[in-house]
Amino acid sequence: MSRLLILFLSIGLIACEQQSDTAAEAPVAASGDATGPKLYVFDCGRIRLASVEAFNLKDTDTDVRDLSAPCYVVDHPNGQLLWDAGLPSELAAAEGWVVRPDGLSNTLDETLASQMDRMGLGFDMGSLEYVAFSHIHWDHVGASNEVTSGTWLVQQGDYDAAHADGNMSVPAVQPELLVSIKERPTQVLAGDHDVFGDGTVQLIAADGHTPGHQVLFVDLAETGPVVLSGDLYHFQFSRANRVVPLFNVDAERSLQSMDKVEALVAMTGADFWLQHDASLFDAQQKAPGFYE
Repeated sequence: MSRLLILFLSIGLIACEQQSDTAAEAPVAASGDATGPKLYVFDCGRIRLASVEAFNLKDTDTDVRDLSAPCYVVDHPNGQLLWDAGLPSELAAAEGWVVRPDGLSNTLDETLASQMDRMGLGFDMGSLEYVAFSHIHWDHVGASNEVTSGTWLVQQGDYDAAHADGNMSVPAVQPELLVSIKERPTQVLAGDHDVFGDGTVQLIAADGHTPGHQVLFVDLAETGPVVLSGDLYHFQFSRANRVVPLFNVDAERSLQSMDKVEALVAMTGADFWLQHDASLFDAQQKAPGFYE
């Protein structure tokens, strides 16, 4: 039995109370074809914090104050998946750091759409097969209004929150950033989901930060498996100490999701990419380069 098939059978046991959607109930093992997915990393902005207290940390727990806000594209033989869309694209028109009403400072050098067009990668915001966000917070859906193709893959909890009047059920949601994506063809998920049906690209339900938070598992032929963390954690300190931010919608579900994803990482030997870790992001290869 292949490692990937074992992975997916085991995920169902790890998930505990989280229900798997129909597509994930009968996953297909990777075929072993040499042509596997490629993973592109894009710079979609940076956030600067004055304090980390909102993350349930003391300011002495970590000296990290700058967070990366990357976007990713998985280029699979059967299409592309956009994973996360970074900071709002309008920031690219401003110079330097822009202070938000909530006190956070943000900067964005170039929009995701512009990067794709300039690099000539063979895909753009109008040719994607799928779009998925780790969750619907403003710093993960910033370019979503520029997506003009593909099916939105979203967990039920975030779908409901995105369509709620005023989006007041989830903090840090900016409804104006979700206008266009809500008009795209949508597949609402109720758990883990095998995106391309061959086991190489998996959405793993990991709610708690938001009602429909998820992480992404990508099995790369040369690099090996990686897990893109979304906002499961924001800091390495938080991961090491299982710290739940004060603004998570469900602390207990957050801890259960941490356990689920850490078990997946341990079982598969996946490299865990903490998306907001600016030092990790700075060391990674950026598009037009890729991981495969």
